[in-house]
Amino acid sequence: MNSRTIHHLIKISIGNSEVSIDLPDELKNDSSYPVRGIALIGHPHPLMGGSKDNKVAQTLAKSLNLLAYVCVRPNFRGVGLSEGVFNDGIGEVDDMEQILQWMQTPSSWTELPEFANHAWVNHAAQLPYVLAGFSFGSYVNSQLTQRLNARGARPERLILVGSAAGKWDMPQIPTNSILIHGELDETITLQAVFDWVRSQEIVVHVIPDADHFFHRKLHLIRDTILGLWNAR
Repeated sequence: MNSRTIHHLIKISIGNSEVSIDLPDELKNDSSYPVRGIALIGHPHPLMGGSKDNKVAQTLAKSLNLLAYVCVRPNFRGVGLSEGVFNDGIGEVDDMEQILQWMQTPSSWTELPEFANHAWVNHAAQLPYVLAGFSFGSYVNSQLTQRLNARGARPERLILVGSAAGKWDMPQIPTNSILIHGELDETITLQAVFDWVRSQEIVVHVIPDADHFFHRKLHLIRDTILGLWNAR
């Protein structure tokens, strides 16, 4: 993504998971910079060319970096150097949970030389965490949110872009979730998203004239997230 991005392989139950770790600008020159939290980001469908390098997934990371979060963008199983094969979203939820556990373990970070002197890693287990996802990644991380909620381990916030309503069995989501969709999404219709959240107290933030991949509209995803972050 840029000079603030570190590439790494994480060991999980299926083998290696390839991740990109995106850092706030401030951490480049100040290892004591007060990180606000950590964020885990899911990418679009692996069988349709989706990967951690998708532009919307990168935009989610950039937006959260600006809010002082350290972000991790994994490749789902079978993509890039991530081992395993596509598992219809079921195994992917398990994988993301294991990656989140890795992120919340201080020793995971200290094993990477880039983080040897970073003060925040000592408190990784106590830091707030955010889950975010685009398209298929929205399904995976909304399912993970539901699983964690059942254990009383609710994320600080859930961000869903181009939510997979009508394509996948999307669960109920927390009322403080940020839900962004393109007006002209040809893959997942805006009407399908409205139908999904109709019984929930969720606002859908619509980007005018945006298609599923938000061509020429990525900056509006960023601006929407930044504008809404402290609004409750």
